[in-house]
Amino acid sequence: MRSPLTQRARALRQDMTPHEVRLWACLRAWRSEGIKFRRQVTLGRFIVDFACFRPKLVVELDGGQHTTDDHAARDARRDAWLRSKGFVIFRAWNHEVDDNIDAVLDGIRSLVDEARQVLPLDGEGGPKGRKG
Repeated sequence: MRSPLTQRARALRQDMTPHEVRLWACLRAWRSEGIKFRRQVTLGRFIVDFACFRPKLVVELDGGQHTTDDHAARDARRDAWLRSKGFVIFRAWNHEVDDNIDAVLDGIRSLVDEARQVLPLDGEGGPKGRKG
């Protein structure tokens, strides 16, 4: 039996917003470069829109509901927890995906490239483990 949080994440994957669908198509295209995002991922007691585990990056798309004090407070608590686990958080507004998705992708890519300087992605060099 799946947990309620896992069931909710699965439902969110099946009912993505148009903004999430558009961004997801772009993020998936980066797989060929070793940048692997997952969508609607459970992390602790939270569900994040997109997560890349190498490097540890969370991408959140926010709509108007995120401007309310209650929602902003929840976002701040979640962001603090994610940072405590080593994640970097990139937030964009839904309208930014509509108006200038290239700028959103540039911002995400910049964080990935920064992290690559510290922690190479799979297949990019760095220490190699031995099998055996």
